[in-house]
This record gives sequence, C-alpha cells and structure tokens, in this order.
Amino acid sequence: QCQLSGLWRNDQDSLMEISVLRDNGDFQGQYLTQVTLSGGCAQISPLRGAQQQLGEEGWPTFVFTVHWDKFSNASTAFVGQCFVDAGGKETLSTMWLLREAVGSLEEDWKATR
Repeated sequence: QCQLSGLWRNDQDSLMEISVLRDNGDFQGQYLTQVTLSGGCAQISPLRGAQQQLGEEGWPTFVFTVHWDKFSNASTAFVGQCFVDAGGKETLSTMWLLREAVGSLEEDWKATR
C-alpha cells in the first residue's frame, strides 16, 4: 500500500513533505515550490489535507491545499491518487487548481489556473 508520509519531489523539482499522517487520514506538512507566479524566490508553505481511508488493497486518493501566503496572494488545491509499481516505487499522480486574488469581479475570469 502507498504511504503518503515522507518527502516527495515532482517533475518541476518542487518538494513536499508530509510529516503527520493521522489514523483518520488527515495530514499536514510543508511544500516548497520551484515555480512562482511572480518569478521571485519561493518559501516553504504549510499544507493540510486528507487521504481517503481504504482497506489493505487499492490505491488511496487524497486532497490537500497550500496557501502561498509568504510570497504570493494565491491558494492551490491538489487532488490525486497514490500508486505503487511492480518494483515497489510509489508515485503520486495529481491535478491542481490555483486561485490568485484579483481586484474586481470583472477580473474573475483570469484568477483561476
């Protein structure tokens, strides 16, 4: 079975560490992105999420959010599933949705990526 806790690196060299995984599936950790909206220096941001609890078989799904409050006025939600290949390598497959603040309702169209 796939274990979410630990250190993960994505294709863009961003790092995610899930340090606390509770019995009910809730987890927390930190995220260091290598991709920023402003092009500036990224900082570690806290993350919180939940993993769907399954029996001993199956690949769990999960969701987590990151608020980039130290260097960006945006929040991102990630959803994904954890897989283990025949060699025992764990992989997280995710999709994300980023919301950045805009100044008016008329600019709402450009706020979500």
